[in-house]
Amino acid sequence: MHHTTSPALESMLDAVLAGTRAEGIEGVDVVVRPALGATASDVLAARAVALGTPANIGYMSGALKHFFDQIYYPCLHATGGTAYGLYVHGNLDTTGAARSVHAITGGLQWRQAAEDVVVLGPPAAGDLEACWNLGATLAATLLP
Repeated sequence: MHHTTSPALESMLDAVLAGTRAEGIEGVDVVVRPALGATASDVLAARAVALGTPANIGYMSGALKHFFDQIYYPCLHATGGTAYGLYVHGNLDTTGAARSVHAITGGLQWRQAAEDVVVLGPPAAGDLEACWNLGATLAATLLP
């Protein structure tokens, strides 16, 4: 699920998606949904989830919060162990945004499969490489 409002988040998402197509990763279907359009059915069908958000006023985006509000109880007992990764973009501080996402994914009993990618300001080449690695790592968790 992603919430893209900026060129920075768009480039981060593009890098995550490129990582899911890494050499050796085959048979992994990737579905991209904006946070406001994603449903519990999407999550129930997924075995891994990449979450992307801007840090807005020290918190995740309202769109991502809405996503979690919609899927939390329908997915609570059915999606434990789902692999996830998080990428966050902010201009000042991303700590609260990441902490809030981890609190909710912890309640869902999802499994963090990749290190957070946290970017302040414009993403540099190393930041985009970290996003690529996040995508590749999540996709690799789905291989038999």
